[in-house]
Amino acid sequence: VQLQASGGGLVQDGGSLRLSCVASGSWISINSMGWYRQAPGKQRELVAPVTSGGNTNYADSVKVRFIISRDNTKNTVYLQMNSLKPEDTAVYYCNADVIERRRIGWGTSGYWGQGTLVTVSS
Repeated sequence: VQLQASGGGLVQDGGSLRLSCVASGSWISINSMGWYRQAPGKQRELVAPVTSGGNTNYADSVKVRFIISRDNTKNTVYLQMNSLKPEDTAVYYCNADVIERRRIGWGTSGYWGQGTLVTVSS
């Protein structure tokens, strides 16, 4: 399973960006997908997850400003980021929990995308 993230870039304070992450490969099903971010010198943190049924959750720091969505027909998760602030500057990573076939039976694995850099200038 591979995750390919895109959409990062440089934006001014108050601007917007839309991140996309496409999953490819072989699986039985994809459970939750989500976005994490890691700012320089800080630990990676969860930004927002979305379940296969569309239930979402958000970190307090991004509530109201960010919207996560998912298109199961395209195996893609999106993150619409509005009213961006300099403190949103980070590398954003997508993640997927995948149910896949094992040598015997099946199991669940987590996969990460390569990360896309978002820089918000003041």
